[in-house]
Amino acid sequence: MQAVPVRPNAIPSVTHALRAVESLLLSSGQRTARRNAWNSVLEDRRRAKDRVEAEYVLEAAADRRS
Repeated sequence: MQAVPVRPNAIPSVTHALRAVESLLLSSGQRTARRNAWNSVLEDRRRAKDRVEAEYVLEAAADRRS
């Protein structure tokens, strides 16, 4: 007979704890709005990074032509 491995309960992360507090304090509509706003911030950061990279590539191409 094999022993069944015992797994300790996972300790919730800070993110999970904050989401639990958020769900208690905010209505579902506010949670959705906050999550959408954060996703917009992340998308804006990604676009800004892409713009900087594109500018670098265009400047490098222009330097090669000179």
